[in-house]
Amino acid sequence: MTVQPTSTPEDLTGRSLLFRTLVEDANFLDMIANNLGLLAGLLLVIYVLAFICAVREIMNSRTSQGTIAWLLSLFFIPYVTVPLYFIFGWRSFSDYKHIQHRLGRLQRSKRAEDMQLVDRHETRDWQVLARIANLPFLSGNNADLLIDGDATFTSIFEGIAAAQQSILVQFFTVRDDELGNQLADALIDRAKDGVPVYFLFDDIGSRTLSNRYINRLRAAGIHTCGFNEHHRYLRLLGPMRLNYRNHRKIVVTDFVHAWVGGHNVADQYVGKSKRFGHWRDTHVKVSGPAALACALSFSEDWLWASGQKLVFPKAKELPRPGDEPVLVMPTGPADELEECSIAFAEAAARARKRLWIVTPYFVPSLDVQTALFAAAMRGVDVRVLLPEKADHRIVWLASHSHADLMVRRGVVVYRYRDGFLHQKVTLVDNELCSVGTVNFDNRSFRINFEITLWFTHSRMIDKVHAMLEEDFSNARQTGTDDLANRSYAFRVLAQAANLLSPIL
Repeated sequence: MTVQPTSTPEDLTGRSLLFRTLVEDANFLDMIANNLGLLAGLLLVIYVLAFICAVREIMNSRTSQGTIAWLLSLFFIPYVTVPLYFIFGWRSFSDYKHIQHRLGRLQRSKRAEDMQLVDRHETRDWQVLARIANLPFLSGNNADLLIDGDATFTSIFEGIAAAQQSILVQFFTVRDDELGNQLADALIDRAKDGVPVYFLFDDIGSRTLSNRYINRLRAAGIHTCGFNEHHRYLRLLGPMRLNYRNHRKIVVTDFVHAWVGGHNVADQYVGKSKRFGHWRDTHVKVSGPAALACALSFSEDWLWASGQKLVFPKAKELPRPGDEPVLVMPTGPADELEECSIAFAEAAARARKRLWIVTPYFVPSLDVQTALFAAAMRGVDVRVLLPEKADHRIVWLASHSHADLMVRRGVVVYRYRDGFLHQKVTLVDNELCSVGTVNFDNRSFRINFEITLWFTHSRMIDKVHAMLEEDFSNARQTGTDDLANRSYAFRVLAQAANLLSPIL
């Protein structure tokens, strides 16, 4: 009797695979069952955190649109939104405010009065700016306009070489390249001669700065610190508050001379980049009481970053090498109001004949847009000078959308063609001008720590006017068809980038 096989080899293989699959599925289900409590706990934590973030966003809301967007995202996709909120939305600088109070920011106006440093006329004429700065216009300064990198860093290096009492250095971006090492060499030389040197950099802007560079400074006795370095609870593979950056660029020597402006420390800022070529930027050197005000701003950042209080010399009388009034205005996310935005909106509202704005990134908030539109409607010569080239593609795309809107509302927009434009300068009539670190975007107005120097003396205004006339001659005026003539895909990308305005 012949026994017929009940299964073929193929059947056995299929059953084996089925059996293995069932076993694996059973193991997977057992794993889920065994870890159900862990998963439930994780979900609970996520939703509790989402609730905390939602309540906090409601209580600290600055714009209804942004708050509603966060609330909807926290409700529908909390797993993604909660970590993003901690990085981009969690705005709490009560500890920084405590530092400001500890260092006596609110008493500085009175101290300036007691030391007879106040220019009463300019402070009275520009009360809003003075109130935002928590300082009056300080008299007795001498100011030099420094055009482009060679002039700027030649002046800074000369100042460092001449320093005898102290050197304070703060930049958003520092790189371990030729210019960066020239700065390191200059600081190390002075430190070897016993001059106290303090070096502060932003963790995000200087994220590529090598440990070798930092250790070299520290080995020479230079006090060196990243802005968030000692706030470990803010760090997750880098600064947790990566959305809140210290964008200030300040050098102060002997509490008498200060340099502020758009330059960072990298070879591209002196025109050595093949990609960008000529780097068009502006710095300013001030000597006098305004330099001490810049040092006070540095001292707040230094105390936050390092936990160490900067010691100022006790001087009954400050040097007054000139006759120019200067207002030093530090702004940042610790401000009670959108103070940087208010300052520039106020300057625009006061313009009667001329309002010239030069910025590499142009993504203005609605209130600033309104101020520019209103000025144009009053018949003011409102001009905005932007770069033709792009360094940050998304911001550059968004600026095209805003620039197109400006042109349609009577604002004249130019694109700089002789290299890359990075300066941050404004000129209001023949009455006021500013040089600083503030870009015309939401990041500078609301998110970053920034500093602006305001000038009212005709000498500085004339220099800025002549400089900007030269810049406009190297630019092309854009029309209402500038964006329309670009491809449809480009226009879609520009509008899409514009949606990211709150964090650009």
